[in-house]
Amino acid sequence: MERRFSDMSQEELRQEIADLTEKAQKAEQFGMVNEFAVHERKIIMAKSYMINPGDFGPGELYEIEGDPENTFYIQYMNGVFAWGYRRNQAGVKVTEESEEALPISMLGQKIENK
Repeated sequence: MERRFSDMSQEELRQEIADLTEKAQKAEQFGMVNEFAVHERKIIMAKSYMINPGDFGPGELYEIEGDPENTFYIQYMNGVFAWGYRRNQAGVKVTEESEEALPISMLGQKIENK
């Protein structure tokens, strides 16, 4: 039975990330795209539990890992998820959706609001 990331210690999370990374590499080598994607998402979630959610707050703007064209504006935090919306380089909302959630490990450098 798998344990929840929230119940793991920092060391257990590091080991889990290492195991998942190995599984992802094997899946990629064998061309198992869906399995690779699942492991990548689990790695992102495990990394989120290694970060202090208190370091993030409403009204802050961050780069998004893997999406250099957009930034993420946080409206509120819920656990290890930042809820808000993506903005393009002109500062305009990218989608019409009211909000989306990103695991905090997907957030890069904080951007000072301009």
